[in-house]
Amino acid sequence: MSDESQSDMSFPARLSVAWKCFWQILGQPGFARQVAGQLGVRSQAAAAPAPAIPPERLHASGLLVLSMLQREGRLIDFLQENVTAFSDEEVGAAARVVHAGCKKVLSENFTVEPVLKDSEGAAVSLPAGFDAGRVRITGNVAGQPPFRGALKHHGWVASAVRLPSVAESLDPRVLAPAEVEL
Repeated sequence: MSDESQSDMSFPARLSVAWKCFWQILGQPGFARQVAGQLGVRSQAAAAPAPAIPPERLHASGLLVLSMLQREGRLIDFLQENVTAFSDEEVGAAARVVHAGCKKVLSENFTVEPVLKDSEGAAVSLPAGFDAGRVRITGNVAGQPPFRGALKHHGWVASAVRLPSVAESLDPRVLAPAEVEL
Protein backbone atom coordinates (compact mmCIF):
# COMPACT_ATOMS: atom_id res chain seq x y z
CA MET A 1 0.00 0.00 0.00
CA SER A 2 1.20 3.48 -0.76
CA ASP A 3 1.31 6.21 1.86
CA GLU A 4 -1.42 8.11 -0.01
CA SER A 5 -3.97 5.28 0.15
CA GLN A 6 -3.21 4.75 3.85
CA SER A 7 -3.92 8.39 4.62
CA ASP A 8 -7.30 8.01 2.89
CA MET A 9 -8.38 5.50 5.56
CA SER A 10 -10.01 6.96 8.62
CA PHE A 11 -8.80 6.08 12.08
CA PRO A 12 -11.89 3.89 12.81
CA ALA A 13 -11.36 2.03 9.51
CA ARG A 14 -7.68 1.40 10.35
CA LEU A 15 -8.66 0.30 13.88
CA SER A 16 -11.19 -2.14 12.40
CA VAL A 17 -8.58 -3.64 10.05
CA ALA A 18 -6.06 -3.88 12.91
CA TRP A 19 -8.63 -5.64 15.11
CA LYS A 20 -9.46 -8.17 12.36
CA CYS A 21 -5.76 -8.76 11.69
CA PHE A 22 -5.13 -9.25 15.41
CA TRP A 23 -7.63 -12.12 15.59
CA GLN A 24 -6.53 -13.63 12.28
CA ILE A 25 -2.89 -13.58 13.41
CA LEU A 26 -3.81 -15.38 16.63
CA GLY A 27 -5.90 -18.01 14.86
CA GLN A 28 -4.01 -18.55 11.61
CA PRO A 29 -0.25 -19.21 11.82
CA GLY A 30 0.12 -18.92 8.02
CA PHE A 31 -1.44 -15.47 8.02
CA ALA A 32 0.77 -14.48 10.96
CA ARG A 33 3.87 -15.53 8.97
CA GLN A 34 2.71 -13.47 5.98
CA VAL A 35 2.17 -10.36 8.09
CA ALA A 36 5.49 -10.88 9.88
CA GLY A 37 7.22 -11.19 6.51
CA GLN A 38 5.59 -7.99 5.24
CA LEU A 39 6.66 -6.17 8.40
CA GLY A 40 10.17 -7.61 8.32
CA VAL A 41 9.67 -9.27 11.71
CA ARG A 42 11.52 -12.51 12.32
CA SER A 43 9.81 -15.07 14.50
CA GLN A 44 11.50 -16.07 17.74
CA ALA A 45 11.91 -19.62 16.42
CA ALA A 46 13.71 -18.34 13.32
CA ALA A 47 15.81 -15.86 15.27
CA ALA A 48 17.02 -18.27 17.94
CA PRO A 49 18.88 -21.43 16.96
CA ALA A 50 17.10 -24.63 17.92
CA PRO A 51 18.50 -26.10 21.11
CA ALA A 52 20.82 -28.99 20.39
CA ILE A 53 19.46 -32.29 21.64
CA PRO A 54 22.21 -34.31 23.32
CA PRO A 55 22.83 -37.64 21.54
CA GLU A 56 21.77 -39.61 24.62
CA ARG A 57 18.33 -37.92 24.54
CA LEU A 58 18.03 -38.18 20.76
CA HIS A 59 18.69 -41.94 20.96
CA ALA A 60 17.06 -42.58 24.35
CA SER A 61 14.65 -45.21 23.04
CA GLY A 62 17.47 -47.24 21.47
CA LEU A 63 19.49 -47.01 24.66
CA LEU A 64 16.39 -48.07 26.62
CA VAL A 65 16.05 -51.22 24.49
CA LEU A 66 19.74 -51.99 25.00
CA SER A 67 19.39 -51.55 28.77
CA MET A 68 16.34 -53.86 28.82
CA LEU A 69 18.28 -56.51 26.88
CA GLN A 70 21.06 -56.20 29.45
CA ARG A 71 18.72 -56.30 32.44
CA GLU A 72 16.72 -59.33 31.29
CA GLY A 73 19.26 -61.22 29.18
CA ARG A 74 22.67 -59.91 30.22
CA LEU A 75 23.29 -59.30 26.51
CA ILE A 76 26.03 -56.69 26.95
CA ASP A 77 27.85 -58.86 29.50
CA PHE A 78 27.71 -61.77 27.06
CA LEU A 79 28.90 -59.74 24.06
CA GLN A 80 31.70 -58.03 26.03
CA GLU A 81 33.02 -61.38 27.30
CA ASN A 82 35.93 -63.02 25.49
CA VAL A 83 34.30 -66.40 24.90
CA THR A 84 37.35 -68.01 23.26
CA ALA A 85 38.55 -69.21 26.68
CA PHE A 86 35.28 -71.10 27.33
CA SER A 87 34.16 -74.47 25.99
CA ASP A 88 31.34 -74.71 23.47
CA GLU A 89 29.18 -76.22 26.22
CA GLU A 90 29.81 -73.25 28.53
CA VAL A 91 29.09 -70.75 25.75
CA GLY A 92 25.95 -72.68 24.82
CA ALA A 93 24.71 -72.67 28.42
CA ALA A 94 25.28 -68.91 28.67
CA ALA A 95 23.58 -68.38 25.30
CA ARG A 96 20.43 -70.11 26.60
CA VAL A 97 20.16 -67.57 29.46
CA VAL A 98 20.81 -64.64 27.10
CA HIS A 99 18.31 -66.01 24.59
CA ALA A 100 15.53 -66.43 27.16
CA GLY A 101 15.96 -62.92 28.60
CA CYS A 102 16.26 -61.19 25.24
CA LYS A 103 13.26 -63.08 23.88
CA LYS A 104 11.25 -61.86 26.89
CA VAL A 105 12.19 -58.23 26.12
CA LEU A 106 11.31 -58.69 22.47
CA SER A 107 7.90 -60.23 23.15
CA GLU A 108 6.96 -57.69 25.85
CA ASN A 109 7.90 -54.61 23.82
CA PHE A 110 7.43 -55.51 20.16
CA THR A 111 5.18 -57.51 17.90
CA VAL A 112 7.31 -58.84 15.06
CA GLU A 113 6.05 -60.66 12.01
CA PRO A 114 7.68 -62.11 8.91
CA VAL A 115 7.91 -59.73 5.96
CA LEU A 116 7.03 -62.61 3.64
CA LYS A 117 4.73 -65.34 4.99
CA ASP A 118 6.24 -68.10 2.81
CA SER A 119 8.55 -70.66 4.39
CA GLU A 120 12.27 -70.41 3.78
CA GLY A 121 13.27 -72.20 0.59
CA ALA A 122 9.88 -71.55 -1.06
CA ALA A 123 9.71 -70.17 -4.60
CA VAL A 124 8.60 -66.53 -4.53
CA SER A 125 7.80 -63.95 -7.19
CA LEU A 126 8.61 -60.25 -6.77
CA PRO A 127 6.40 -58.06 -8.96
CA ALA A 128 7.39 -54.79 -10.54
CA GLY A 129 7.28 -52.07 -7.88
CA PHE A 130 8.08 -54.42 -4.98
CA ASP A 131 9.25 -52.65 -1.81
CA ALA A 132 13.07 -52.83 -1.86
CA GLY A 133 13.09 -51.70 1.78
CA ARG A 134 11.23 -54.87 2.76
CA VAL A 135 12.82 -57.33 0.32
CA ARG A 136 16.53 -57.49 -0.54
CA ILE A 137 17.37 -59.42 -3.66
CA THR A 138 20.70 -61.23 -3.83
CA GLY A 139 22.48 -63.50 -6.27
CA ASN A 140 22.59 -62.92 -10.01
CA VAL A 141 20.35 -59.87 -10.33
CA ALA A 142 19.74 -58.94 -13.96
CA GLY A 143 16.91 -57.35 -15.83
CA GLN A 144 13.71 -55.87 -14.50
CA PRO A 145 10.99 -57.31 -12.26
CA PRO A 146 9.06 -59.47 -11.95
CA PHE A 147 11.77 -61.64 -10.38
CA ARG A 148 11.46 -65.28 -9.32
CA GLY A 149 13.72 -66.82 -6.73
CA ALA A 150 14.04 -68.87 -3.56
CA LEU A 151 13.25 -67.29 -0.19
CA LYS A 152 16.43 -67.45 1.90
CA HIS A 153 15.09 -65.52 4.91
CA HIS A 154 11.53 -64.31 5.43
CA GLY A 155 12.67 -61.04 7.09
CA TRP A 156 11.08 -59.32 10.07
CA VAL A 157 8.87 -56.28 10.43
CA ALA A 158 7.73 -54.67 13.68
CA SER A 159 3.96 -54.40 13.51
CA ALA A 160 3.65 -52.96 17.03
CA VAL A 161 6.01 -51.20 19.45
CA ARG A 162 5.24 -50.87 23.15
CA LEU A 163 8.24 -49.06 24.62
CA PRO A 164 7.90 -47.06 27.80
CA SER A 165 8.95 -43.41 27.67
CA VAL A 166 12.31 -42.48 29.16
CA ALA A 167 12.00 -40.20 32.20
CA GLU A 168 13.91 -36.92 31.92
CA SER A 169 15.45 -37.58 35.33
CA LEU A 170 17.19 -40.75 34.10
CA ASP A 171 20.47 -40.76 32.22
CA PRO A 172 19.70 -43.03 29.24
CA ARG A 173 23.42 -43.71 28.77
CA VAL A 174 23.41 -45.87 31.90
CA LEU A 175 22.64 -49.26 30.36
CA ALA A 176 23.20 -51.10 33.62
CA PRO A 177 24.12 -49.48 36.92
CA ALA A 178 27.14 -50.78 38.79
CA GLU A 179 26.17 -53.13 41.59
CA VAL A 180 27.82 -52.93 45.00
CA GLU A 181 26.94 -55.51 47.62
CA LEU A 182 27.28 -54.45 51.25
